[in-house]
Amino acid sequence: MGGETGSRKMSPKELSIVLVISLGSFMAGLDATIVNIALPAIGKAFDVSTVDVSWVLNAYLIILVSLLLASSRLGDIRGYRPVFLGGFIVFTIGSAICGLAPGLDALIGARMLQAIGGATIAALGSVMVTSYLAASLRGQALGIVAMFTMLGAALGPVIGGFLTSAFSWRFIFYVNIPVGILAILLGLHAIPRLAPPAPDAKLDLPGVVLIFVALGTLIFGLTSLQGAAKTGAIIALIVSAIFWAVFILRERKVAEPLVNIALFKNRAFSLQNFNIMFIQMGMAGVMILIPFYLEMVRDLSTDIAGAVLLALPIGMILTSPIAGKMSDVIGTKKPIIIGFVVSSLALLLLSTLGPESSIGHVCIYLFLLGAGSGVAYAPLNSAVMGESPVKERGTASGLIKMMTNLGSSLGVALVMLVAAAALGPKLAEVGAHAIPAAELSSGFDAAFLFLMGVEVLGIILMLLVKEKEGVSSAEAGAFV
Repeated sequence: MGGETGSRKMSPKELSIVLVISLGSFMAGLDATIVNIALPAIGKAFDVSTVDVSWVLNAYLIILVSLLLASSRLGDIRGYRPVFLGGFIVFTIGSAICGLAPGLDALIGARMLQAIGGATIAALGSVMVTSYLAASLRGQALGIVAMFTMLGAALGPVIGGFLTSAFSWRFIFYVNIPVGILAILLGLHAIPRLAPPAPDAKLDLPGVVLIFVALGTLIFGLTSLQGAAKTGAIIALIVSAIFWAVFILRERKVAEPLVNIALFKNRAFSLQNFNIMFIQMGMAGVMILIPFYLEMVRDLSTDIAGAVLLALPIGMILTSPIAGKMSDVIGTKKPIIIGFVVSSLALLLLSTLGPESSIGHVCIYLFLLGAGSGVAYAPLNSAVMGESPVKERGTASGLIKMMTNLGSSLGVALVMLVAAAALGPKLAEVGAHAIPAAELSSGFDAAFLFLMGVEVLGIILMLLVKEKEGVSSAEAGAFV
C-alpha cells in the first residue's frame, strides 16, 4: 500500500488493522505459555500420566509446525483477509471445544483443531503488516505486533495459574473465545479486501503431508520410548527418518516447494537455524517441567506457580531489544555465544533444584534462562536473515518460525524422554502426583542437564560459523 517515506501517525483504519494482527499475536503468545502451567491440573483431572498429558502440547505443536509454511502459501493464493480470519474462526471454535472436552483424547483432538487456526494466525501476521501498511509505518507496526506477542507470552503463566486456581483449567481455553470474537468482528470491518498476491501459485500438498507424517512419527516415537511399547517407538522413528528423507528429496525437485532446500547449502545459514531450534528446546523443555516441579515437588498452588514461571519471559523481554541493538554494533556472533553461555549456566543451576530449594532461586534461574535466550534469539534471527538472499527472505522467515516451533516440539518430547529414563517407567505409567517429591525432582534435574548439553552444542556450532555482515536486527525483524 504505497511507498511513503518519513514517519507519520497511523490513521484509525491503519491502527485497526494493526490491532487485529496484534490480537492474533497476543493469542499466539498467550497460548504458547498458558497451557503449560495447567498441565499438572489436567493430568490430575483426567487421572493420566505425565507423559500422556504432555500430548496436549505435542499435538498442538505438531500441527502448528506442519502447517506454518503451508498457511503462508495459502494466504498468497487465496488472499490474506479470508485465510487470516478463517484461521481466527477455527482457533476460537477449537478453544471452545478444548474447554468442553470430556477426556484427554477429546482435548488432544480439539488442540489439533485449535492448532490449524493458530498456524494461520502465526504465519500471516508479519506479511499482512507488509502488505496493508505503508513502508513508513511498518517498523512501528511490527514493533506493536512484537510487543503484543511478548505480552501474551509473559501473561500466559499468570493468567493460566489464576484461572486454573480460581475456576478450572478449562478456563485457560475459554479465555480465548471473547478475544477471538472481538478480533473476528474487528477484522471483518478493518482488513481491506485485496486481490491475492499469487493466485496462480500452487500449494505443495504432498509436501505438507510428508512433513506432517515425518514430524508426527518423530514425536510419537520419542514419546513412546518412555513406555513399554519400545518396538512401536522404534518403528515410528524409522518411518519418520524415511519421510524426512522423502520430503527433502521432493522439495529439491518440485517447482514450488514449501522449503527451498538450496538455502541449507550455506553452512552459516544451516548452523544458525539449528541454533534457533536449540534455544527454543531449552525454553520449551523448562516451561513444561517447572510447573510439575513447583506444583508436585514444592506443593505450590497453580496461581503462585504461574507467577514464578513469569520470570522466564520477563528475562527475555528485557534482554531481546538490548541484544538486537548490540548486534547492530558488534555483530551477531558474540551476542549469540553470550546468550548460549548464560542459558547453559541457568540450566546447570536449575539441575541443582530439590524439594528444599528456595523459590527465590527458582525465579533467578528462570530469569537467567530467559535473559540468555533473549540475548541469543534476536541476533540469531538477524544472522539467518543476513545469510539469506533478498528474494528468499520470505522463505527464510517461514523457516525461522518452523525451526522455533520444531524446537518446542522436540524440547517437550526429549525432556520427558530423559526424565522418564532417569525415573524408570513410573513417569509414563502414573501421574506425577503419585511419585515421591525427591524422586520426581531427581528426574527433572537429569532433564535440565540434558538441556544444558543442548545449549553447549549451540555454543560449539556458533564457533564454527564465520560471521557475515548482513542486515541489521531491526531490518531482519521486519521479516520474522
